[in-house]
Amino acid sequence: MLSKAKIKFIKSLQVKKYRKQEQCFVVQGAKSVQELLTSGFEVTMILGTTDFLRQLSPNVKAEIIEVSEKELSDLSEFQTNDSALAVARMKVKEGILVTADEFALVLDDIRDPGNLGTIIRTADWFGINKIIASEETADFYNPKVISATMGSFARIEIYYTNLAEYLVNTTLPVYGAFLHGKDVHDTDFGSGGLIVIGNESRGISESLEKFITDKITIPRYGKAESLNAAIATAVICDNVVRRKFKV
Repeated sequence: MLSKAKIKFIKSLQVKKYRKQEQCFVVQGAKSVQELLTSGFEVTMILGTTDFLRQLSPNVKAEIIEVSEKELSDLSEFQTNDSALAVARMKVKEGILVTADEFALVLDDIRDPGNLGTIIRTADWFGINKIIASEETADFYNPKVISATMGSFARIEIYYTNLAEYLVNTTLPVYGAFLHGKDVHDTDFGSGGLIVIGNESRGISESLEKFITDKITIPRYGKAESLNAAIATAVICDNVVRRKFKV
């Protein structure tokens, strides 16, 4: 049975303050919950309809509560969630090692949860599984971020830190997306490096510009003022990965 205390707890996790306090987060929707169950996250609670729970492995080690579609809808931040919801523990990250033969994204103040979620999903598509984010970047565990990843959150490592302090210590090439730079289609990215994506409206901050070893740009052929940060990430990742794996 779904108690009032559990309802209050689950709803509280929609707020960053309480997620941090409890070190827990919510995953909503059947697909995302299934991805969660095959990840390295510790799942503590699963709420699901009868049909969803029938699909669960008997080896799942979590509190399982059967609920109606209405109960899920009332609990969920998203009206489309009518199958499942889960609570999991956050992973503590003390750093991410990026080797010379791999690429990682560096996010400089990506504020929109939808953009962050889409960037995570895009990185997963292109086989980039490490992200270093500024402390001002949207919270990885925000329900809107988790939802926008469409399950990719389960395969991506993310580390929040002071980017200036991080970049000053790297020996890897650092590629930064600017309005003026070398055409991304003509850039040789080599076998690894860091790809910096700037804020949705301001781009890469001045404090980080000095750490950029290679300025790159996506050439504009039309009249749009700029590209969405997530779209720009996809274009850059496509060029990075195509060159790395081209035979």
